[in-house]
Amino acid sequence: MQETHDDELFGLLAQFETQERLLEGARRTREAGYRNIEAYLPYPVHGIDEALGRKRSAIPLMALAGGFAGALTAYALEYYSAAIVYPVNIAGRPLNSWPQFMPVVFELTVLGAAFASFFGSMILNGLPHPYHPLFNVEAFKLASQSRFFLSIESTDPQFRLAETRQFLEGLPVEQVFEVPK
Repeated sequence: MQETHDDELFGLLAQFETQERLLEGARRTREAGYRNIEAYLPYPVHGIDEALGRKRSAIPLMALAGGFAGALTAYALEYYSAAIVYPVNIAGRPLNSWPQFMPVVFELTVLGAAFASFFGSMILNGLPHPYHPLFNVEAFKLASQSRFFLSIESTDPQFRLAETRQFLEGLPVEQVFEVPK
């Protein structure tokens, strides 16, 4: 393979045969001081977030905020329409009858949480992302079928092409690929 300069590379991609080897490789990569690393898997693997040093996701908090926003919006809309704009006294019930408001409040709580979760995950994942340099590696199509991949980006402060390649080849990998930009 032709030698590529660091500024022309997206990074290096290591291919693993099993999830256990990937987890071991991810832990050792993190322990070696690399920080701009990412794993690509055909299915969820327990423990990969810890091995990569990922923090807890903000999506549950986004869902909670979206649910509160939906509930408050629904209650405010119903209160405004039933008690302020169209105050109709039916059978002596109070205008602010919160039990009758609950079905709509519940529905908008669920809708707000769902929208916040969906759009929050899209934003946090940087989607839509129709192109990624890893798509240039022919073997990467196996990431959705049967193989596990670990990439180290060239933007990592510790990334040196020869040393990083040597480090990755010291892990239980099948192959290491250079990924052009």
